[in-house]
Amino acid sequence: MSEVRLAAEQRTEFGKGAARRTRRAGKIPAVLYGHGSDPKHLALPALEFARVVREHGQNAVLTLAIEGGSELALTKTVTTHPIKNYIEHVDLLLVQRGEKVTVDIPVVITGEPASGTLVTQDATTISVEADALNIPEQVELSIEGKEAGTQIHAGDLELPAGSTLATDAEALIVAVNEAPSASQLEGDEAAAEAPEATDES
Repeated sequence: MSEVRLAAEQRTEFGKGAARRTRRAGKIPAVLYGHGSDPKHLALPALEFARVVREHGQNAVLTLAIEGGSELALTKTVTTHPIKNYIEHVDLLLVQRGEKVTVDIPVVITGEPASGTLVTQDATTISVEADALNIPEQVELSIEGKEAGTQIHAGDLELPAGSTLATDAEALIVAVNEAPSASQLEGDEAAAEAPEATDES
């Protein structure tokens, strides 16, 4: 994952009112913490940060230019408004070059299973440990030609070089089951539509 440079300002006002003023000014309230240092309250440029998340994902590593200096940070948590979908707040984790970090990355399914099967994805992400400046964007899982009864666990995934699995190796990722027949589906629909029995006594 590439490193992205972003200008940041230190915030001196705190609380909901201050956060609203920060957002009205086109910036996002953020907190930078880690390595035993005191948390730094920052304001990030909203449009630029949204573009970073869109292009590099939520595990983006940022070089933050702060008051003449710079800090290396991992985007840890992005909080978005539940209705209006704008970014409300960001938590950033201070990291160092060569440091290992544990992050969640998406599991992307590729390929088509055997005919007559149904695929269930139990987990859409896994946790991996990787170099802070070499976090994989995703891990791909091919289900090409997989037969009914196939189960793929976290330990079966082929991880990118330099990454190690942090999720339980026995965690189920994908199950390939036999697809229900048309008659089974019709039976299920009929059972769902049948009126409930009433006790008239």
